[in-house]
Amino acid sequence: MSKQNHQINQLLNRGVSQILPDKKGLAKLLAERKITLYLGIDPTAGFLHLGHGVVLNKLQQFAELGHHVILLVGNGTVRIGDPTGRDDSRPMLTDEKIEKNFKNWKKQASKILDFDLIEIRRNGDWLDKLNYADLVKLMAKTTVQQLLERDMFQRRIENEQPIFSHELIYPLLQGYDSVVMDVDLELGGTDQTFNMMMGRTLQKAYNNKEKWVLTTPLIEGTDSRKMSKSYHNYVALTAPAKKMYGKLMSIQDNLITKYFEVLTKVSMEEIEQMEQEMKNGANPMDFKKKLALTITSQLHDADEAKKAEQYFEKTIQLGELPNELPEIQLKQKKAQLLEVLSACQPKQSNNQLRRLALQGAVRLMPENKKLTDAYEELKFEDEQVIKIGKLNYYRLKIS
Repeated sequence: MSKQNHQINQLLNRGVSQILPDKKGLAKLLAERKITLYLGIDPTAGFLHLGHGVVLNKLQQFAELGHHVILLVGNGTVRIGDPTGRDDSRPMLTDEKIEKNFKNWKKQASKILDFDLIEIRRNGDWLDKLNYADLVKLMAKTTVQQLLERDMFQRRIENEQPIFSHELIYPLLQGYDSVVMDVDLELGGTDQTFNMMMGRTLQKAYNNKEKWVLTTPLIEGTDSRKMSKSYHNYVALTAPAKKMYGKLMSIQDNLITKYFEVLTKVSMEEIEQMEQEMKNGANPMDFKKKLALTITSQLHDADEAKKAEQYFEKTIQLGELPNELPEIQLKQKKAQLLEVLSACQPKQSNNQLRRLALQGAVRLMPENKKLTDAYEELKFEDEQVIKIGKLNYYRLKIS
């Protein structure tokens, strides 16, 4: 196999869920010329995690092979709000909020994307200019029945929940992006297939041109459910190295090779060998540590990743306390546990902190005593250490 064919094969098979209408046709096109492709994002508030990293890695791979890659900021469509996976309507955002969100998004995504190789465009540049006649022409390209086929709309109908008219035209407006940019390919998660296929329909109708759709798989989080901020089972792209390494060490053993495939550059031959060794009885912990070190090195650097590994080995595997701990000042020895937890982790809500205690994730060290009642008044000693979760230690200082 030639080098070019090998690169195309890796591009279209590794970390890919589906290619529509067919993989063979896209492979042929890639062998003939450089293509234009894009990933569309709606810059809503929040942060990125490894689940987002799957499609970002694929986008970067196309960029590194010299294809014309566009990152499309949906500052036009975000005003409507993508109803994908939702049972209610999204709130509309102001232009200022959209731009602020994108700057935050870009800063996080730069952990993976090289923006020197990627063009940034905004669909508000053309969607805001559509006039009445343009919208009527666009809406005439499909039927209401087709739009209502979407799962989330069917759920709302069954639950007697409203479907707003502006939500129905979202797929049309997103699909129109493909027409304006005249693309050959669009990338996205499997949850975006409907919207991306609408772009294929419109590209054919307006430009009489084929457009392919490549979807990347969703990955499971630390509790084996879909990685999601809602489930608190994510690994953030900008998490500190120690926290990132520790969270990666908490994934299920059966996810090790999948994470290697979709989130790293380790060769498939090596990944297959690791999988075979685990089937033959090798300890998964060894491969999970390699995974955690690899991903942490990619998103931080080798030195920070190695320190994170040593921290994990010392605090978790050997059960020792770290040498340097953040100090939390208490005004008196007696305090309600919730007050102490809030002082340690002020960004966490009281509900989240109560939940951690109930789950047995709060302990006094070094005796490793569980503290499960967030409202209990306890007596703390100066220099006493409290552990919250698996990796967070705090030294209590009595004023």
